[in-house]
Amino acid sequence: MTVDNFVHVFAGTFILLSLALGAPASPLFHSSYWLWFTAFVGANLLQSGLTGWCLLASILNKLGVKESYASAG
Repeated sequence: MTVDNFVHVFAGTFILLSLALGAPASPLFHSSYWLWFTAFVGANLLQSGLTGWCLLASILNKLGVKESYASAG
């Protein structure tokens, strides 16, 4: 997996988890305050899209995760 793949998987997982814990209709409901975490992840995705910088991507790069797949050809 590449850095972009990891970022998408992490963001999607955290959004779905925080919605499951924060939506009153969910069987996993804990507290509506979990919806703030959903907003936090969304704000980070927006910031990353506008600035081109992502903290998670920087951390993954330092851990040696591949930036992208090598192009065949």
